[in-house]
Amino acid sequence: MALWWIGAIALIVVVLPVVIFLLNRILAAVERIRDAADDILTDGVALNDGLAPVPGLLATTDETIKEVQVGAVRYAGSVEKLLEA
Repeated sequence: MALWWIGAIALIVVVLPVVIFLLNRILAAVERIRDAADDILTDGVALNDGLAPVPGLLATTDETIKEVQVGAVRYAGSVEKLLEA
């Protein structure tokens, strides 16, 4: 019976502090992850607010591409004339 008491005391004195120490480290990591997740959520909401005008900008994309195409064709024609000489 005395060995049971010695084993119980060893469990309380040695194993329990190690378990508490490891649990504390795990909980600290979980808190850091939670803080990072909250920051990601906050920044994501701010980014979402900044994306509101994107559909309107995409509506003018076809016009912009046509303007660039006209300029590129004009530039290529001028370069072709220079290279022929």
